[in-house]
Amino acid sequence: MVITVHRPFHALFSVSDKTGLTEFAKRLAKVGGSLISTGGTAKALREAGLSVQDVSDVTGFPEMMDGRVKTMHPRITGGILARRDVAGDLASAQEHGIPLLDVVVVNLYPFEQTVAKGAPLAEVIENIDIGGPTLIRSAAKNYHHVAIVTSPSQYDLVAQEYETHGHVTLATRERLAAEAFATTARYDTIINQYFRTKVLEEEEDFPQFLSLSYRKLQDLRYGENSHQRAAFYRGKPTHEPCVVNSKQIHGKELSFNNIVDADTAIEAVKEHERPACVIIKHATPSGIACGETPLEAYQAAYACDTYSPFGGVIAFNRAVDAPTAEELSKLFLELVCAPSFTPEAVAVLTQKKNLRLLEVPGLDRRQQFGGLQVKSVVGGLVIQDRDIKEPDVSTWKVVSKVQPTKEQWRDMLFAFKAVRHVRSNSVVFASGERTVAIGGGQTARVDATRIAVWKGGDKIRGSVMASDAFFPFRDGVDEAAAAGVAAIVHPGGRIRDDEVIKAADEHGIAMVFTGQRCFRH
Repeated sequence: MVITVHRPFHALFSVSDKTGLTEFAKRLAKVGGSLISTGGTAKALREAGLSVQDVSDVTGFPEMMDGRVKTMHPRITGGILARRDVAGDLASAQEHGIPLLDVVVVNLYPFEQTVAKGAPLAEVIENIDIGGPTLIRSAAKNYHHVAIVTSPSQYDLVAQEYETHGHVTLATRERLAAEAFATTARYDTIINQYFRTKVLEEEEDFPQFLSLSYRKLQDLRYGENSHQRAAFYRGKPTHEPCVVNSKQIHGKELSFNNIVDADTAIEAVKEHERPACVIIKHATPSGIACGETPLEAYQAAYACDTYSPFGGVIAFNRAVDAPTAEELSKLFLELVCAPSFTPEAVAVLTQKKNLRLLEVPGLDRRQQFGGLQVKSVVGGLVIQDRDIKEPDVSTWKVVSKVQPTKEQWRDMLFAFKAVRHVRSNSVVFASGERTVAIGGGQTARVDATRIAVWKGGDKIRGSVMASDAFFPFRDGVDEAAAAGVAAIVHPGGRIRDDEVIKAADEHGIAMVFTGQRCFRH
């Protein structure tokens, strides 16, 4: 259906964001638009030299209650909802003096910005738009006859269509309506999130009905593979160091896999107080280490597995300096994440034109953040707490005859923090707060152990081993013992614990139960 609008057509304006407003209104007026507007918007249009009819003149009622009541009137909503191809609607409009509105230009009170600046509750409440969403939904519902404009980014398109066709085409009205419903859905979701977290005394993490809102940051060239489409979205605002809050200072545009790998690297490096480095390949660590300097941490992480880091992603929890940059430049890498880069480091690393550099503010401070983790399944989502709780070593239990040394306690804690970032089934061997071998992503725990032993070789001798879950049989312990492991930490708590503990005692290995599993799927 194509509707030809006979001049003059009526355009209703009620906007908070006045970006581009007057230029758009002038273009509509030039092609025959008759402008109707609410108070603040009308003032801006008049100051630009435009002729505007106040909404209060159309409704016969003044704006009242500090602007809470202005557009909610049959002469406004009726003018939007009237179907031009239904005789009864047109007769009612004529009988009651209702002008037919052809264009509705509305953007909403800045609720999200008001919340973000930490405004008090009373101010936040006043920035919940009531009339705006009603106008938007009304116009979107009647898109066969009305164009709904909800963003300054749409002004040029709508103006061009009036200038070219004398009306907005149906295809454009359909697209504008879809964007309008997305706008009100997101607006209500943000309000819902605010009330759940700030107004209710106790937030319900897993409500009966879950509303999530995400804003697109960028389209990606492709997804995990070149035949898949992809985009990157920002969720609920957070001050946490993360990919979303990062700033890219050099290199090619981030890819889907870059974003996923960077997220894994940043989450893993957050675990550590001391200078640390994490090397990621295909969303799993190939090396994790702490050191006295970023360079020392990098060299130790790299030494864990010297061939997997090729084409990898690296994260530091300290500024990258020139000596570290020099070492990094010797290897082909996709991406380096750090809280900052010294000018000298930037000069070195930017010689590689495709190497992506991400500054992640706050990554140099060990902080504890909460929140939920969302994963998609076909047709739905699963949601859980993030596995970021700081381990409480005082609750860990020594179950072997051999007691761990002070250094082994330190390394067991390090290995536990490392293993929970490796795909299950997984084991990590560590010594001196650095991984010496990693085995993960296996369907049997003993196979993860065998892989790590094969990769670690002699480096495993004297190390500690952490497992992300209990040992179902003693075979994994036997494999580790044959490689020379000195201590093992794992959750325990299964029916064959006695068998597993007996194996540790036979081999003279210290064994500690954490009581905390850390699967990663």
